Amino acid sequence: MDKQLLHRWLSERVSQESLSWLEQKQEKIAQGAPERVFFTAFSAVPRYIGKQALDLSVEDLEAAQEVRPGWFAGHWTVDQAGRTLLVLSLPCDRVATPPEYRAETYVQTLNKVFTTADEGELVALYQSLPLLPYPEKHKAQAAEGVRSNMTTVFNAVALRNPYPAEYFDDIAWNQMVLKAVFIGSPLYLIQGLDERANPQLAQMLVDYAHERWSAKRPVTPELWRVVGGFVDDAIASDLQKVLSDSDIAQQQAAALACSQSSSPQTQALLASRPDLQSLIQNGNLTWDSFSQHHLSSQNLSSQNK
Repeated sequence: MDKQLLHRWLSERVSQESLSWLEQKQEKIAQGAPERVFFTAFSAVPRYIGKQALDLSVEDLEAAQEVRPGWFAGHWTVDQAGRTLLVLSLPCDRVATPPEYRAETYVQTLNKVFTTADEGELVALYQSLPLLPYPEKHKAQAAEGVRSNMTTVFNAVALRNPYPAEYFDDIAWNQMVLKAVFIGSPLYLIQGLDERANPQLAQMLVDYAHERWSAKRPVTPELWRVVGGFVDDAIASDLQKVLSDSDIAQQQAAALACSQSSSPQTQALLASRPDLQSLIQNGNLTWDSFSQHHLSSQNLSSQNK
């Protein structure tokens, strides 16, 4: 179904000549052509079908969710969709071979592509993670993407991608979120951020905030989204500091974090700002609305170009 949907999107956006080229490569790869055929075609995709945005409709995005919950391709380009189609065409389920061998062979081929891929190719590969067969076999490769010093590659793994939330353990997950904060990637685009919040991550982010404050550097207000559910006395003092910040975005973030905690101390802090408390209670200030208002305009245009 994912291949059919990708094919439909491309058929509506690229020329018939370009689509025919891609279909021919797909067929050869699916029939077990030598690896070099796949490698050459994978690299050549932008040359044959272009690099324009897919520009998906609401209906397209809904169809993607039906095929694979969590799959978001709203920021994809046609070459990324084409490359994903080629990856999904690699033989992975030949009945004549044992399941273990099928998985091993598939992953080995894919790892070779990761090893030689350029930045644009890596972005396409990492964005395709939630669609790949044998998803549990790609955890080590996904962790490599998180360690990348290329922001676009890191974002391809971390942002708008359900794979990390579903397959990373807490250690890998926490390191990914901390790095997102460190390099300035928007946390609200990390799928599963609220569900995967944990006390260890909260403490890591608070420690990071203290380091920034000590260096007289600003702290992204989004950081407190992950901290609010794990407030102790020390963190409550930090929230009091942030609530007194001159920046309204910081004040709102602190108030939202306080609203996530049931401790009397944080509730008293929230009550000290009845203006923000009222907005939260009436549903006019949520983490989603906060992100849309304060963060989307400055971040969305710079992610995954």
